[in-house]
Amino acid sequence: MRIPDQSIQMQFRSVRRRFTGRYRRSVGPIDVVALLNVILLLGMVLFASERFVLQPGVRVRLPEAPFLDGALPGTRVLTISQEGMLFFQDERMAPDALESALARTRGDEPLLIEADEGTDYGTLIRIYGMAVRAGIREVVLATRPPAVAP
Repeated sequence: MRIPDQSIQMQFRSVRRRFTGRYRRSVGPIDVVALLNVILLLGMVLFASERFVLQPGVRVRLPEAPFLDGALPGTRVLTISQEGMLFFQDERMAPDALESALARTRGDEPLLIEADEGTDYGTLIRIYGMAVRAGIREVVLATRPPAVAP
């Protein structure tokens, strides 16, 4: 039915039906589905950013000691394996290159030596001599604490 004095837009506005919803959306501080989505996405990002490649290295078994002492984090670390391999600051070195590397460092920082249980006493004495010639005043031997009885 057309009303002659009204425009077409006005006619459609008057005919348009308004729908009301039967259900109301629950309003809370946090929507549970959105929270679960965020947790799932964070878990996937953390899982994808992990390293799955075994880092190459040398296994060093430190001797056990009944006392605990040590050096501060960030000190120079020298690792000596049972086979006689030397690693200074996680870089493999020959014994003659180690003496020059120790000489390039400052003498007021301590040197932490992580020596395997099977390392010869003579090797440790040679390393101590290199540290003394380099001007290092403090040398700390790394140990592991004793096992705690259950």
